[in-house]
Amino acid sequence: MSRPQPATQDDKVLNSWHKNASAWTQAIRSGSIESRKRVTDAAIIEAVLSLAPASVLDIGCGEGWLLRALAGRVRTRVGVDAVSELIDQAQSAGGGTFCTAAYDDIANGTLNQRFDVAVCNFSLIGKAPVDALFQGADRFLNPGGSLVVQTLHPLIAGEPPYTDGWRAGSWAGFGPAFKDPAPWYFRTLESWVRLFTGNGLALKEIREPVHPVTREAASVILIGRLEGHMSSI
Repeated sequence: MSRPQPATQDDKVLNSWHKNASAWTQAIRSGSIESRKRVTDAAIIEAVLSLAPASVLDIGCGEGWLLRALAGRVRTRVGVDAVSELIDQAQSAGGGTFCTAAYDDIANGTLNQRFDVAVCNFSLIGKAPVDALFQGADRFLNPGGSLVVQTLHPLIAGEPPYTDGWRAGSWAGFGPAFKDPAPWYFRTLESWVRLFTGNGLALKEIREPVHPVTREAASVILIGRLEGHMSSI
């Protein structure tokens, strides 16, 4: 009888989000995360709308706030997340079409649909599933479509050394309802750029939203455009 395989770091990321789905929904809907309220929410909305898309895929959509914010400004809005509890919350609030799907599923073309813009807003935490998602970008983006990623700014996130690798997670500042923080895979800015350009996505723009009080970079937003070969769905 074979022994069960130990959980990978990517497995631990998903397990943590299952445990914290309710707390996350409450935090987002109450506006209790200060950096999002003051900087990063508006920054990702502006980045998406600057591309004037007719269709948007929100990858790692959580409880669906972004698609609700885009309602009335983008015709087709689809959100996917691997955590079914979050998708239930998104569906109950409306604002788009939502379904449960892992990043591997999206990369393999199981949505059977392509979009003008795919957006990943602080949702690229792991390693292997993120790599697979970029490799399959031509299965969920229209020709010339854009992938928009907002993530922690690598120059201020985490402890040295400044090199790719897994880091311990933390819910510091999020409140007592959160538990079992997920690990996260740190990438240098160079690695983020290579992830785009190595997978047929020409990096068109890098934005660095700044906190209005601390004047520190609150995040980094990378916008890449799909070029070259298209896979069949």
